[in-house]
Amino acid sequence: MRQNILITGASSGLGRGMAIEFAKKGRNLALCARRFDKLEELQKSLLNLNPSIQVVIRQLDVNDHSQVFDVFNECNEALSGIDRVIINAGIGKGVTIGTGSFRINKQTAQTNFIAALAQAEAAMEIFREQNAGHLVTISSFSALRGFRRALTVYAATKSALTSMTEGIRIDCLDTPINVTCVHPGFIRSEMNEKVKKVPFIVDTETGCRAIVKGIEAEKATCYAPNWPWAWGHWLVRIVPAKYLKYIS
Repeated sequence: MRQNILITGASSGLGRGMAIEFAKKGRNLALCARRFDKLEELQKSLLNLNPSIQVVIRQLDVNDHSQVFDVFNECNEALSGIDRVIINAGIGKGVTIGTGSFRINKQTAQTNFIAALAQAEAAMEIFREQNAGHLVTISSFSALRGFRRALTVYAATKSALTSMTEGIRIDCLDTPINVTCVHPGFIRSEMNEKVKKVPFIVDTETGCRAIVKGIEAEKATCYAPNWPWAWGHWLVRIVPAKYLKYIS
């Protein structure tokens, strides 16, 4: 059992939801995010939910790459070892390419991929040193294809994250280090709360419960919730590009 778990982007959305689900299971948590006040509120809630667990909180901007390494090592020391790292921090901003919003798209690319690389490096240094651990990346169903408008850069970053995760997993074959890439479908969160029409969307609690179930199985890849995404990904891979405009 992975008792000590570090989660980035834990102050809201999927990160917060996963923290709640793991607290119910009695796991110790190291929670990192930019908004420290939100982490303090979450810490109190989790300890009220399960007073027997340990909850460490650290302020972290994942785009401050040196801070990523420092904070991960601090959490590792505070919990006397980390068994699982969940790279969840990310943003959902994005604008149609060529419409004068390079700054926003660049921010999405840096946060969702370059910062994820820094987190993976920091986590894997810990796991390689202790020769054990479980690295988890939270990618997206959108990683499977290119998508239009606001999703173009977001989907590209998630595709890159999925590819990087697979590379790390291959590198860790025949070692005690497991690597999992989670591809959530449409789950209601702070990132998409303003989006009105979304097919097959589920609430945060339902989605996070499915994600945690997938993480606990420690398979190479999982889709959450299982229905319809575990089946729908085969269709999305082969559907002609002209039809993708109806789901993005």
